Amino acid sequence: MSSKIVIVDYGMGNLHSVNKAIAFVGGDPVISSDAAVIAQADKLILPGVGAFGDCMANLQRSGLVSILQKYLHSGRPFLGICLGMQVLFEGSDEAPGVKGLGYFQGQVRRLDTALKIPHMGWNKLSLRSSSPLLQEAGDEYVYFVHSFHVEPQQQELITAVCDYGMEVTAAVGSGSVQAFQFHPEKSSRAGLGLLRAFKEWKP
Repeated sequence: MSSKIVIVDYGMGNLHSVNKAIAFVGGDPVISSDAAVIAQADKLILPGVGAFGDCMANLQRSGLVSILQKYLHSGRPFLGICLGMQVLFEGSDEAPGVKGLGYFQGQVRRLDTALKIPHMGWNKLSLRSSSPLLQEAGDEYVYFVHSFHVEPQQQELITAVCDYGMEVTAAVGSGSVQAFQFHPEKSSRAGLGLLRAFKEWKP
């Protein structure tokens, strides 16, 4: 029996692209905004496109903040994508005073580079520390669209970086909670491989 992969719908995210990609790699995805469905998920994906403050406001309005915080401590697999990675941290320069989910210590900072912002397009991953989802992803090119990146207090949380006139945090993770700044659902074969690894992952 395949595990139920729930994609959180809180009004911001590339839901249908993620849903289609998970189905393509043989997963059984469900898009849901229902707190009970999210709380009971076997695996959870939190996608996100847009602004940090709007994201947290939507999660609060949907009653999902405490549900997500509880899930993050459950030991069940979790994948944050783009903004869904950033909100795992304590706060963001994009929305001063707005608290994130606070699962990881650290802040989201604006990219400090002379290159064009937002950082948009394909970039090569460089692996930093062990990740159950990135074992086959050394030197892969993946697709980014963002103006901010995370700066964890614990450097060992960083599982991959890329170079964009500065070192950009491309992925973080610890135990059952993993996250990507890039969009695996837009990253062709490499991205599908990462989503397949998530589908098959048993922490």
